[in-house]
Amino acid sequence: MQGQDDAHRQDDTRGQDDAVRGLTARPLSRDAVSAWLELHEAVERIDRAGEHVDAAELVEVLEDPKLDLARDSTGWWDGERLVAYAVLHTPHGASDAARFGGDAAVHPDLRRCGLGTGLVTWLADRAAARHAENAELADLKGELLLDGLAGDEGLRRLAEKCGFAPSRWWFTMKHPLDSGRPDPRPAPEGTRSVPYGPEYDEATRLAHNDAFRDHWNFTELDRADWHTRVTGAGAFRPAMSRLLVSGDEVVAYLLAEENDAKTAATGRRDCHVGYLGTRRAWRGRGGAPALLAELLGAARDAGYDTASLTVDTANPSGALGFYQQSGFTVDRESVTYARALETAAPEDGAR
Repeated sequence: MQGQDDAHRQDDTRGQDDAVRGLTARPLSRDAVSAWLELHEAVERIDRAGEHVDAAELVEVLEDPKLDLARDSTGWWDGERLVAYAVLHTPHGASDAARFGGDAAVHPDLRRCGLGTGLVTWLADRAAARHAENAELADLKGELLLDGLAGDEGLRRLAEKCGFAPSRWWFTMKHPLDSGRPDPRPAPEGTRSVPYGPEYDEATRLAHNDAFRDHWNFTELDRADWHTRVTGAGAFRPAMSRLLVSGDEVVAYLLAEENDAKTAATGRRDCHVGYLGTRRAWRGRGGAPALLAELLGAARDAGYDTASLTVDTANPSGALGFYQQSGFTVDRESVTYARALETAAPEDGAR
């Protein structure tokens, strides 16, 4: 869009230190992947948050068919060096509230110069505009979310300064796989365990939407989102994933992932439980324990060093206690900060 860079430079640098006033802003694109990856690596070297990515994962973000890169991404450049970025994710399929996810980072060399505040302002403005223009979401309460490690004081101060409050806490939990094979658990009567296969993809999507309907920040995944975020993602490991089937219905499922960038960075393989769910009518029958025990044994046999998962500490199904009883221990604690969106008029031509 003509004049976009100059307008962004004026708005994004307002109130910032003179050292960052010369930055140029433009939407992210495939041409930015190399510089974007360098920025991620610089942030991880300092923050040590365990957030490892590779170029393929960044390309997946850019190729999300529901992400409008021109309007919902920005990269701030110092010459050829990307020093900050932000990406806004719209919660298509939300039911109780429209909670927009904000992914952003500032290069450690330019922190405490006002860039973080500028990125949050940009995200909040974009989220408010998206919320107003989207007929699916406009009648729902709107919020902007920021995620990070619970012990990140820089993020806490930034969130506080920008009017955010802690909303949710999460545990990343790990299970070592060098302590012997776990005892198998019986599958619920009337079900059979099968490996994931594409013939079960739609039935698994429907099971997921039912299983998580009563969880915080649930968004119903349509087929496009399911493919983009779940079974079409590069991290998905179908060979490690397991389903419990009754007739033609998937009643419980465990979908496994592996972060190739993390494996390369640490030299250790981790089998991550990306999704573990049970249809509400089948809860309490032992489906999740059966799938998890099967996964732990299969991951050990496949040469993984650990298994991991992330759990909402206020999960309504009692998942935290179940994972603790299954041998998982807390490795990291994360927090989600939330702030209500201000009312914004839809952009011209948005409706």
